[in-house]
Amino acid sequence: MQRPNILYLHSHDTGRFIQPYGHAVATPNLQRLAGEGVLFRQAFTVNPTCSPSRACLLTGQCAHRNGMLGLAHRGFALNDYRQHLIHTLHAQGYTSALAGVQHIAHGPDAWQTIGYRQCLSQDSRSPETAAIAWLEQPHPEPFFLSVGFADTHREFPTETPDDDPRWCLPPPPLPDTPETRLDMARFKTSARRLDAKMGAVLDALERTGLAATTLVIATTDHGIAFPRMKCNLHDSGTGVMLILRGPGPFAGGRVVDAMVSHLDLFPTLCEWLAIPAPPWLEGRSLLPLLDGSAADIHEAIHTEVNWHAALEPMRGVRTRRWKYIRRFDGRSRPVLPNCDDSPSKSVWLEHQWAHRGVDSEMLFDLVYDPNEAHNLVNDARCQEPLQEMRGRLQAWMEATDDPLLKGPLRPPPGIRVNDPDGLSPRETPQPPPA
Repeated sequence: MQRPNILYLHSHDTGRFIQPYGHAVATPNLQRLAGEGVLFRQAFTVNPTCSPSRACLLTGQCAHRNGMLGLAHRGFALNDYRQHLIHTLHAQGYTSALAGVQHIAHGPDAWQTIGYRQCLSQDSRSPETAAIAWLEQPHPEPFFLSVGFADTHREFPTETPDDDPRWCLPPPPLPDTPETRLDMARFKTSARRLDAKMGAVLDALERTGLAATTLVIATTDHGIAFPRMKCNLHDSGTGVMLILRGPGPFAGGRVVDAMVSHLDLFPTLCEWLAIPAPPWLEGRSLLPLLDGSAADIHEAIHTEVNWHAALEPMRGVRTRRWKYIRRFDGRSRPVLPNCDDSPSKSVWLEHQWAHRGVDSEMLFDLVYDPNEAHNLVNDARCQEPLQEMRGRLQAWMEATDDPLLKGPLRPPPGIRVNDPDGLSPRETPQPPPA
């Protein structure tokens, strides 16, 4: 019997801002997918920046172990592309194909660097066209098809009448202003486009008779591209949509509330397909959550940032109750190039965001403060959980041989980054100082 296929649908900068997570963002195709599969309410990226997030999911390793410390188009790369999931699948008789964004290698031959058997298209605007044409062909081998979309990445399109900014609510922690409402309206229009394109691929899967034998993985890299979201270790930056639909345990319109990580997808596939798991995997299989044998698989989720447009080393750990974030750059002001330019960013800049202080340590009570607005590091009542979370983070950094334990991060040769004291990621990047 042929092994099941795997369809990996992934987007830029969508967070959890889609309809099945309860947001007023019309995504009917993703809603249908959730109704037929399994939706994870508490899924998190490992690193809320574009290339590292994808690299962590596809290698099953955190960024400071797999080598993707920053953005691929700025010179960062994996230590070993043979650790990509497709190579484990190739050894079991799978073929692989890429359509659209991949973002873990750079250049016209990036798909070959990664090791895909076929490149259908590297067009991030309409990868669904190439993916649909490929799905309509015969497939004698089981396949891993990656389809990457850029629609919810900035710049957003002009809003449609269906997304009238008068009736939009900007997400916390942003103020409700005409500028932030307009910004959110345009995001909603981009999400509609994303949903339509993903829906077209899902329709093709049904039309070709492949849906019954294909596991669909629908996710995104990190939070939406608004201030204090993308490239931040708050839940607004690390929280991601994750929907799985397929044969066996991946059906039924169920919701899972356990905390899970992108790192868990690789080991899940290994267990489900009954294939050897590579020794470098750091996550845990999701299957116990799906068969009812476990209510949780993690006591804590760990996250990190290194470089995005600029250097901003941070580490974080999250339990059900507590979130702890530590900065390692010694800065007293925000790193503004790591926030995409937008009307929402302009609102904050007009109110002196550039001069607001940043805390080197943060502790949040996620039960009473889910928006992570009140730092409890200096609260005498919270010293016990603070020490516990510090210990959790230290133990993880030691177990993963985090380079920050040895001192400041050193940039690899050939990368281009922005000055952390700059204002915008659009400023001309430069080689970092030696």
